[in-house]
Amino acid sequence: MKPKSPAAFAESLTAYVAEFIQATRYADLSADLVALGKKHILDGLGLALSGSVAKSGELVRRYLAPFDGVAGGDAGVIGSELRLAPRFAAFANGVGIHADDYDDTQLAVAKDRVYGLLTHPTAPALPAALAVAERERRSGKDLLTAYHVGVEVECKIAEAIDPRHYQQGFHSTATCGAFGAAAAVANLLGYTAETTRRALSIAASQAAGLRENFGTMTKPFHAGRAAESGVVAAELAALGWTAAPNILEAPRGFFSAAGGGYDEAAILHRLGNPWTFVAPGISIKPHPSGSLTHPGMTEMLRLIRLHDIKPAQVTYVKVGTNHNMPNALIHHRPRTELNAKFSMEFCMAILLLERRAGLNEFTDEVVNRPDVQALIEKIDFGVHPEAEAAGYDKMTTLIEIGLADGRVIAGRADFGKGSPAMPMSYDDVADKFRDCAAFARWPAPKSARVVNLVRRLEEVNDVRELTVLLVK
Repeated sequence: MKPKSPAAFAESLTAYVAEFIQATRYADLSADLVALGKKHILDGLGLALSGSVAKSGELVRRYLAPFDGVAGGDAGVIGSELRLAPRFAAFANGVGIHADDYDDTQLAVAKDRVYGLLTHPTAPALPAALAVAERERRSGKDLLTAYHVGVEVECKIAEAIDPRHYQQGFHSTATCGAFGAAAAVANLLGYTAETTRRALSIAASQAAGLRENFGTMTKPFHAGRAAESGVVAAELAALGWTAAPNILEAPRGFFSAAGGGYDEAAILHRLGNPWTFVAPGISIKPHPSGSLTHPGMTEMLRLIRLHDIKPAQVTYVKVGTNHNMPNALIHHRPRTELNAKFSMEFCMAILLLERRAGLNEFTDEVVNRPDVQALIEKIDFGVHPEAEAAGYDKMTTLIEIGLADGRVIAGRADFGKGSPAMPMSYDDVADKFRDCAAFARWPAPKSARVVNLVRRLEEVNDVRELTVLLVK
């Protein structure tokens, strides 16, 4: 989509966003952009499978079971037999993708923002687009376009809103994700710009989610609810439901009420220019923990392997970051796997003990193992002046390991594996997908077909070719 002149959008920033959603077509996506999107779609599908066997997945299925097979029940819940209305399938799959906190992460780069702490963009956008695309029997190209539009809108809104939004407690995956999900559905169904504006406004009034719930099942609930809210908003708008025309920029609108302000330059004429997937990029997680742990985990694993460090040798570990990172990694003595996802101490300890940190390591049983708890006590995590001085547009992490023989081993990382600076290939993501599928005890032949089908998703005529491989 070619940017219009500033005068064309003098009436409303919301109008600009709606026009981008309405006008964008598959032909507007470059081959490189499509390739990036397919990696993240495959990642999301694998996470929905692994999330389906989480306790939250079981509870979601019990909650939604009464709606199974009722009128409009033509969208599948990944990893299950349930067939539901798209809004409920989107909810379930959004919860699943975010259940293990293993999903992709939008990377903020502005100096006043916290790198890695904007949204998990796929968890709201993909389930909404996939559920409606399945109902409508749309093509892979249609799904790719809707997904990219949803992610782009979600990310640019998150980039634009005042940092206070996140810092004072809102979970932007939940709040901005509702816009992304609505945008994806509006694009998929070919809404007019006017209908799309109303869908965005309805989504805004559903945007909610508080960071105090991090480390509990309610965090993935945020992603699922955002996905569902987007479907509801889009479907109501199509029926003629009325809503404010300028919900983003109005004095009592989303940016003002939820953030206290916004940076217009971060969104106006910036949608698709460049796409967030291209710059600054979106990170894929190599470990099922908060993204702020990943630079430290990447460096710790490198040091362990390089120096062949054994847990019994370690007398202390110091981990230093900027002050924003301990504000999110709040569980210093975790006792549950959900707490451990937001515990730098656990992440360092488990790497020292197991030299890996995957789904099998993030369990309540592992977290409470005596050797894990004992090693956690040796790890000191806090603010380091060098990391603070490096700025918040990266996740600078400094590590110092004291050994019993008197040696001190140190390292530093600004970025982690899976970030645009150290990207995962499609084959890397395929390995992660297969691990997630195996964790869910999903049939290996089905998993292999999913990997190959997503690789050529633009050639798929009906997305049900894909979704049939993801349900029982």
